[in-house]
Amino acid sequence: MGTVETVPGVSGGTVALVVGVYETIITSAGHFLSGLRLAVADIPRGRGRSRAAVEFGRVNWSVLAPLLIGMFAALVIMARLIEGWVEDNPVQSRALFFGLVLASLWVPFSRAVHASRVTSAAASPDAGGAPDEAAEIRSGAQPGWRWRDTGLAVAAAALAFVVVSLPPGHVDPAPLVILAAAALAVSALVLPGLSGSFILLTFGLYEETLSAVNDRDFGYLGLFMLGAAIGLASFVKLLQWLLEQRRKLTLVLLTGVMAGCLRALWPWQEADRALQAPGDHLGAAVGFAVLGFGVVLVFLIAEHRWTASRTE
Repeated sequence: MGTVETVPGVSGGTVALVVGVYETIITSAGHFLSGLRLAVADIPRGRGRSRAAVEFGRVNWSVLAPLLIGMFAALVIMARLIEGWVEDNPVQSRALFFGLVLASLWVPFSRAVHASRVTSAAASPDAGGAPDEAAEIRSGAQPGWRWRDTGLAVAAAALAFVVVSLPPGHVDPAPLVILAAAALAVSALVLPGLSGSFILLTFGLYEETLSAVNDRDFGYLGLFMLGAAIGLASFVKLLQWLLEQRRKLTLVLLTGVMAGCLRALWPWQEADRALQAPGDHLGAAVGFAVLGFGVVLVFLIAEHRWTASRTE
């Protein structure tokens, strides 16, 4: 996740979905933020740490801690390597990531269908009980993938397509601009399909941020981390609520967002993001796209077989 977040157009949230830890990350981050809020509110007032401790105890530290360590290490180590490869091979790199994300669309799509079927089966009278209408209303689930879901996914894809079509800009890295860009970028980090680096590129702060990581500019990085914390506090709790209360709807919209964001990874495009017809390095681009698609496909098949063996 840390490595791909250095590449404009590729989302760490997509990697988390493919690996199967996306919802764990969102839920754990939500509990962690709740714990921080309760600690800040309760301890100064003499209410103790009990409520905050409960929230911290709900965090899946066995997933979150190594994930954060790995992401930080990848950002520090891989930033320079990734920067050079992407700049020197723009067509091949975008083609590789296009294949990766295209194959990854199966993850939220299949989970949306599976979630609706589970809810529908649990609510069926044949399951040994009366339909739980309240649960169905909360989840918004319906059997299978319906035409309404297709319409919602297409609308989300169209919106994402427009967003990633915006030409890159350039602004002076003033403190407030850095804070705002970091808040939006970290929100994109937890939203599959939308790249945090792409948001920074749109703000015109991608190169400045990557240079700050490479040059250990702790002043810039401190401001960026503060903005990221603000973005997490604002967005993660919303995503947590959506996944818990509107699971199918959220997964349907995520499918659309990821599909629309494929536009950012089209291998042939101008510096202002205007799309071009296939041209230079066509064979290499097709090969890298197939490679990316195949890597995700192999991983998904292995994950499916591993899950099936555990349930037997």
